[in-house]
Amino acid sequence: MTDTQGRPMRWLGPEIHSYLAAMDGEAVALRRHARLDELDRFGNRLMVEMAIWTVAADRALRKSGISPETARQMVADLGWEIYSRMLSLSSLPVRLVARDPGQRLRWTIRMLLVFPFSAPGAPGYELKAWREGDDILTHFTCCPPQSFVRRVAETEGDPDALETFRRSWCTYDWPGADLIASDASRGHYRRPHTLSHGDSVCDMCWAARARSA
Repeated sequence: MTDTQGRPMRWLGPEIHSYLAAMDGEAVALRRHARLDELDRFGNRLMVEMAIWTVAADRALRKSGISPETARQMVADLGWEIYSRMLSLSSLPVRLVARDPGQRLRWTIRMLLVFPFSAPGAPGYELKAWREGDDILTHFTCCPPQSFVRRVAETEGDPDALETFRRSWCTYDWPGADLIASDASRGHYRRPHTLSHGDSVCDMCWAARARSA
């Protein structure tokens, strides 16, 4: 790790315990921004809960003297480990049954749109999904985790929280699509615009045939 002075460091047991306690405290404080009572779908609430812990982990690292860039990378790497395991498990039945990468993507994405990404409309997930050829497109115009993190960034004057979210959660779909397709190719996902970047939509294309990003 690197601290705010650019010096390398490594935590020992006491620092780790202090960090975990600080992260718990951050999560408790952050819940006032979550507005979980406005979300009537369990999957939507679950994803916001995961976003709470993402922001809590990042803020606790930064408040422990870790540089924002190091904290961002640590949170992103840990988040990907969790996300990739969840995605591997949820897509496993489809990958066992289907051999075509396009089928794997379409079936898995449609399953995920039932849970946890069910879309009752804002303030929950709001999206349009359709098929073009062998590809499936999902255009999200409201994302509860992103809305939560943006509120934290704006009300608490913490733009680093949103930047960490953008560079962690909002980067996972590229390798995630390749994981679902499982055809030893890269480039099954495209997204020109991103809500966390200030755009009005996350316009996602889950492409049956890989191509360079």
